[in-house]
Amino acid sequence: MSKRFAVILAAGQGTRMKSKLYKVLHPVMGRPMVQHVMDQLQSLDLSEIITIVGHGAEKVKEELGEASQFVLQNEQLGTGHAVMQAEDILKDQEGVTLVVCGDTPLLTKDTLEQMFHYHQEKQAKVTVLTTTIPNPTGYGRVVRNADGDVAKIVEQKDASAEELAIQEVNAGTYCFDNTFLFEALKNVSNDNAQGEYYLPDVIEIAKNQQETVAAYQTTDADETLGVNDRLALSEAERLMKQRINRDHMKNGVTIIDPLTTYIAPTVTIASDVVIEPGTKILGDSVIGTDSVIGPNSEVSDSQIGTQSKVLHSVVHDSQVGNRVNIGPYAHVRPASDIRDDVKVGNFVEVKKAVIDDGSKVSHLSYIGDAEIGKNVNVGCGSITVNYDGLNKFKTIIEDDVFVGCNTNLIAPVTVGRGALVAAGSTITKDVPEVALSIARAKQVNKEGYAKKFNKLLK
Repeated sequence: MSKRFAVILAAGQGTRMKSKLYKVLHPVMGRPMVQHVMDQLQSLDLSEIITIVGHGAEKVKEELGEASQFVLQNEQLGTGHAVMQAEDILKDQEGVTLVVCGDTPLLTKDTLEQMFHYHQEKQAKVTVLTTTIPNPTGYGRVVRNADGDVAKIVEQKDASAEELAIQEVNAGTYCFDNTFLFEALKNVSNDNAQGEYYLPDVIEIAKNQQETVAAYQTTDADETLGVNDRLALSEAERLMKQRINRDHMKNGVTIIDPLTTYIAPTVTIASDVVIEPGTKILGDSVIGTDSVIGPNSEVSDSQIGTQSKVLHSVVHDSQVGNRVNIGPYAHVRPASDIRDDVKVGNFVEVKKAVIDDGSKVSHLSYIGDAEIGKNVNVGCGSITVNYDGLNKFKTIIEDDVFVGCNTNLIAPVTVGRGALVAAGSTITKDVPEVALSIARAKQVNKEGYAKKFNKLLK
């Protein structure tokens, strides 16, 4: 198989987006459009990927990193001019070059792979990706010859009535014989109203040289969507969300309401997971089998084990074990490690804490900068007081401890194994193993004082 290359066109500013953010960096399902394109290209067997950058060049380079070589297009003088910028890297190479726009986030590796194969089967100098749409107004129509190859691509304004009836359109993605591409680009003229060099002019050059120009038609028109404004961006988001949810459901995930479920493309979900309505799963999250997420929950960059539940709650940048119950209305903040058979109940906040196997923090508590051992019960309203205004300190609660309700644990402090902490205590010193610790003011009852107090209020 000959070498294969790809050129991503990512230099445009995207004025129709009406944004200070450069067009190809606008996110679709949480990832910049150009990153979606790169993800698909990296799944192909390519010798080289070159990204043509212009507006926002440094930001695009930062996003794509070492996945690509970069060439700067100082002036944006058309798509043909953009590809010309890759000449120094590719001109002496034998093989096939794919040219794809950085604002086409829905293209898939399967379609691009099939396009490569079709190009080689046809021994074409150029292959155009096409699709059929019911209303092709505004698109260049693909006119085929008797052999099924491209006779010409005619723009809307230049099309005859017969050509306007054609529903097959140019999707703006191309495969080229690499040597032919850079020779042909030398003959592309900017003699047009915009004074720009257009890549599709290479097709006419190929036709004039009696070369084969093929057309590979994808049956999924959604893939070819190019994003030029916020309306198209919204449509791309909808279609990508639909695709991702559909793929998970095909792989054995139950999504109760796909319309209100948002799953990032980098998420891994095992079979027999149930995703309830109103749920977002983001980043590099992993959800284990038989778990239930939602309703109305958010999991981001976290690992959830098997048979666990996250109900009306938020989990960020954390590890959650097996058979864990979180929520309702709990917040697991970054760097938390919630181990097996743990309960983090309603209105509980956990931050940078380990909660070991079988422990329970059932309601209305804050556990921050803490290590909680196995089989610990933390009573309602208990707080690890971790911050003195300057520094954070750690609370350690060893195995089998019972912490009574409304307890303040003033860090740094350790509660020894098997100890009991009386409700309402403020613990400022370490508690020995199997001790009972009571740290609260002695109760004083002043008989009749309420009558005097009530008179003062009148």
